[in-house]
Amino acid sequence: MSHNTFGHLFRVTTFGESHGISIGAVVDGCPPNLPISVEAIQGFLDKRKPGQNRFTTQRREADAVKILSGVFEDERTQGLRTTGTPIALLIENTDQRSKDYGEIRDSFRPGHADLTYDAKYGIRDYRGGGRSSARETACRVAAGAIARLVIPYVSIRGSLVQMGPHKIDRSNWDNNEIENNPFFCADAKAAKEWEVYLDGVRKSGSSCGAVIEVVASGVPAGWGSPLYGKLDAELASAMMSINAVKGVEIGEGFASASLSGEENADEIRMKDGKPDFQSNHAGGILGGISSGQDVVVRFAVKPTSSILNPRKTITSQGENTDIVTKGRHDPCVGIRAVPVGEAMMAIVLADQYLRHRGQMG
Repeated sequence: MSHNTFGHLFRVTTFGESHGISIGAVVDGCPPNLPISVEAIQGFLDKRKPGQNRFTTQRREADAVKILSGVFEDERTQGLRTTGTPIALLIENTDQRSKDYGEIRDSFRPGHADLTYDAKYGIRDYRGGGRSSARETACRVAAGAIARLVIPYVSIRGSLVQMGPHKIDRSNWDNNEIENNPFFCADAKAAKEWEVYLDGVRKSGSSCGAVIEVVASGVPAGWGSPLYGKLDAELASAMMSINAVKGVEIGEGFASASLSGEENADEIRMKDGKPDFQSNHAGGILGGISSGQDVVVRFAVKPTSSILNPRKTITSQGENTDIVTKGRHDPCVGIRAVPVGEAMMAIVLADQYLRHRGQMG
């Protein structure tokens, strides 16, 4: 199985399965002499880890990260610092319940990767989806924490902006609310309403989708490499690689199709000797290159495929059957996708920064 590496100069390779001994990542290309700590990485992992409230899977994983290589500390470094060599990160799996999947070992879950993995490889790990499980995203979050060290002047924050059919009211947007509710939602009122909605979804044995918005502030103008290394293209690839993501848009995205040329064009004036955009329909990217505005990405996460309600499917022997997926699953996997989206934004931007520096000095 190839294609487990993302990035060019800042490269992340992940490994491991949902019910294996451990998962992890190797980060290659991180510059040397950057201050690093387990605690800083752990802080981001704690945002993504399961079992923190009734709205996520009740699988209990500490997601405790270990740094195996690529760092050094002595009296001269004044703390743990990167060495420029590959940084290996390890997260042990401690709460697997593989027996929960015994009844579906020969059946393909609709909406899941079971059938396609079996068609491609002729073998699949039915225990929680193996490599196709969202468990892998913990590796990305850990790697994203390192990526942020490369671009410390860039601020990245994500928010759930839609759950199922229910959208936030943007006039209620408050960044301070994102950490105050279980949905990473910037609209406190919407978050309270979603509690009732998601409780109903969960108790019915079903699931729902979500839309996440990730914004990077402080990205200077000039990052991105036309034509085939466009910043927006690589962000779309990064977000689309996250489990269960089915759509990505930059800035106004699909809504821009309904705007006129006058409405969509972000007019520019001079202010304090610098370009000052009057709007940001482009999402901070023009021609694949950052404009100096906030970089804005949204992605849609489909409903969790593993649900308790019976669905029609087939077996690996080609027989028709019904399937019920037991075990512990997120009623809305989009909630824990917020820190994953932030991590992928950081990884892309760190890579683009290093490439820009390499070309432009």
